[in-house]
Amino acid sequence: MLTHLAIRDIVLIEKLDLNLAEGLGVLTGETGAGKSILLDSLGLALGARGDASLVRTGCDKGSVTAGFHPPADHDAYKLLASAEIEAGEDGIVIRRIQGADGKSRVFINDQPSSVNLLRRLGVLLAEIHGQHDDRALMDVAFHRTALDAYGEHEPKLRQVESAWVALSAARDAYDAHQARLDRAETERAFLEHALKEMRELDPQPGEEATLADKRQVMMNAEEFSSVVNEAQKAVSNGDTVAALNTALRKLERRREQARGGLDAVCAALERAVIEMNEAQNQLDAAAREFVLNPAELEKAEERLFALRALARKHKVQVDDLAALMERFETDLQSIDDGGVMLGKLRLARDEAQTAYDGLARKLSDARMKAAVKLDREILSELAPLRLEKARFETRVETDEARAGPHGIDRVEFLIAANPGTPLAPIVKAASGGELSRFLLALKVVLAARASAPTLVFDEIDTGVGGAVADAIGQRLSRMSKGLQVLAVTHSPQVASRADAHLLISKMEEAGETEGRRMITRVTPLTGEGRREEIARMLSGAEVTSEARAQADRLLSATG
Repeated sequence: MLTHLAIRDIVLIEKLDLNLAEGLGVLTGETGAGKSILLDSLGLALGARGDASLVRTGCDKGSVTAGFHPPADHDAYKLLASAEIEAGEDGIVIRRIQGADGKSRVFINDQPSSVNLLRRLGVLLAEIHGQHDDRALMDVAFHRTALDAYGEHEPKLRQVESAWVALSAARDAYDAHQARLDRAETERAFLEHALKEMRELDPQPGEEATLADKRQVMMNAEEFSSVVNEAQKAVSNGDTVAALNTALRKLERRREQARGGLDAVCAALERAVIEMNEAQNQLDAAAREFVLNPAELEKAEERLFALRALARKHKVQVDDLAALMERFETDLQSIDDGGVMLGKLRLARDEAQTAYDGLARKLSDARMKAAVKLDREILSELAPLRLEKARFETRVETDEARAGPHGIDRVEFLIAANPGTPLAPIVKAASGGELSRFLLALKVVLAARASAPTLVFDEIDTGVGGAVADAIGQRLSRMSKGLQVLAVTHSPQVASRADAHLLISKMEEAGETEGRRMITRVTPLTGEGRREEIARMLSGAEVTSEARAQADRLLSATG
């Protein structure tokens, strides 16, 4: 339960410390006194979206600290343990700091935390039911959510959601592959023709450059041959090699006598003879190389032009033709193999469908059983709320065409508020006051299964009074026997049944007249103070003796 609430510099609250106990606690006060500020503060501590406007004017930040003491085996402790946050002797202490710049910080048991974790924790610790929750009854999606909460279908719902995700993925994979096959099938003729051309030509990486160089050389072969012939003549005309050999022989005869003096020049002449012989050999080879071969030139040009034409046709570079051919071969093979893969994907899709259908039907069966029980309990709660003639039915319509992550059911609450009228959607058949009472009956039934140990109701008694308000007070009191219940109310019948009564009031802060601000104050009421507040709630502009007497009767009746 919520044990204490400390608020600093939030809207009209400068400093407030509240200690709260088990049972039914009510918050009363004039309209605009600041009751909603308390709920907004508690909401902030439970993970509601931060808002810079919550910070008190003139302050750079505000804060809310909330202390909770749930049962030892509560899921809140398990959640904190998974986040490596230890529970202290004081249970769970949440501190939310809201900056005037819009930024907020979260501390759980003095450890920095995230707003996301706080939201998950807040759901486990408290439920806040606002003034306008009856609007939820207008939303058919809420009807399914309420039924699932009542039937405790969360495990089954998670299984269905997981199965739906798997089914959606299997369907997408099958459809995507089928689309690829359809596109590829239309391209089969093109691929086969293109591959035939490419295979006949068999392009090789780097072949264009090689052929272009070869063509250029062959086109200039005549010119190159003439130059080589001239070089041959220049080398051979002077009988240079014979002259070098003659000189070398003459020097060799005197070489020994020279005692090394001729070694260098002899070695140089030897090298010159060798190089001249090599030059003549290379010139002879070059002469043979540059003999013009028109047939070979034509062959090289034909292949080069064919490669370039094929590249232009497919809008790629010549060097990319080989890779393109491999890709076409892969695409064609995919068409041939695609049927096998499509069969596997179809089988996976069908298996996922079967798994989903089975889980969805189990959830649907559970919903139908829960609907019968819910109807029975709702009807038992309507009689004390002066709707004893009303009929209520939770209709579960199963339609596999509506399959989704939440199953195959459409859940809708139907009512007939008056005898003789047919069952109709709640949005068409109920007035504002009736909606509030139906919602209360639903909340009373669901509260028995609530995981949160603290329930907060903001003006659940709106639009009702007298005996109905008294019945609401009875229901809230009954709920508080197993849960901590906090209720903001304008109903004296509800307030009279409280175990703890807090008065919310607004007043000017003390100090000089100029610049004084309004502040919200919370006063615990007992005895005469509580009697006077209930009398005020019963009165008009002035508290009368009759109102005080009626307050006494209410307090004595609730004892």
